[in-house]
Amino acid sequence: MIDEFEARILGLIDDMVEHASDDELFASGYLRGHLTVAVAEIELSGDHTPEALQAHVQRSLESTIQSELSPRDQALVIGMWENLFRQARQPS
Repeated sequence: MIDEFEARILGLIDDMVEHASDDELFASGYLRGHLTVAVAEIELSGDHTPEALQAHVQRSLESTIQSELSPRDQALVIGMWENLFRQARQPS
């Protein structure tokens, strides 16, 4: 189940590539890395729900973005993550 959810999010990211701004491309690449690591860690934990993934990515972002990104980029990445997660949760 978590693999399918990850694929939906990655598909949404891939769909942005042709029309995304440079900032959006940066944020999507940054999120892709956090998402991949979170999915791998969640697969080991046994809690394969979208909610567990959301919480894990959120914690991962909170622990790194303040030291790695400007406040503007932090807002961009967090906003994009929230939007991608919301879109992926919607029925297809």
